[in-house]
Amino acid sequence: MRMAEADRVPDGVNPSVPNVARMYDYYLGGRDNFASDRAAAEQMIELGRRMGNDARQIAKHNRAFLGRAVRMLAEAGVRQFVDIGAGLPTQDNVHQVAQRHVPDSRVVYVDHDPVVLVHARALLAREPNVLAVEGDLRDPDAILDDPQVIGHINPSEPYAVLMVAVLHFIPDDAEAAAIAARVRERLRPGCYLVLSHLYEGDVTEDDARAGQQVYSGTASGGLARRGYADIAAYFGGLELLGPGVVPVADWQADASPGEGYDLVKPGILAGVGRV
Repeated sequence: MRMAEADRVPDGVNPSVPNVARMYDYYLGGRDNFASDRAAAEQMIELGRRMGNDARQIAKHNRAFLGRAVRMLAEAGVRQFVDIGAGLPTQDNVHQVAQRHVPDSRVVYVDHDPVVLVHARALLAREPNVLAVEGDLRDPDAILDDPQVIGHINPSEPYAVLMVAVLHFIPDDAEAAAIAARVRERLRPGCYLVLSHLYEGDVTEDDARAGQQVYSGTASGGLARRGYADIAAYFGGLELLGPGVVPVADWQADASPGEGYDLVKPGILAGVGRV
């Protein structure tokens, strides 16, 4: 049943303020969102139409990329996943994809949103190999050093850190780059970084401002504009798998790097890197 403002919500949650996780849930066709989320999401959908994009389809492509990347890593023997900025549970969550291939895969979902954590903990109550913890993307050390996280995964064995469609909510370029760099520094040989990020492409100044205005009214407080070089730099020093950093719909584990990818239209870029 879809949320309503009259429904009971966790302490500290204001349903009148749009929330990026609930907006994403709406893009994906979910029902865990409030009227404020739907209104903000519809503004972005309309903006996407003006730019020749389908915001809902882009979100679905991003979700599908997550599934393909996790499947590839699970098939390669990775059994541990830390999903930072996990968002609301939906179909084919990380643990579901991973455990289809490696039944004893262990997954940590990390988010700072109380609504996300309430839903995740309810969903995962009977999942002994899955944990949901509170954590802030801005402090990756606190996440990776969290006793709950260390108690759930073995940092001395290969694991993957996922930052899927989350780093663009860090408006400051230097801070976003520092977060990605610190995550890379924490990865041991054989570990992976799975990342996707909004890509500005040939967006006009007017459309960019319109999108930023929508997200400035959300709990996240903003949305970054970044180009290909900015996003590719988040993988600095890592071995890129598949086609490299490409539009999210084009990322396939067996694809090869090369030309022909549409890097003009705004959207989401994605990649998987290995230490």
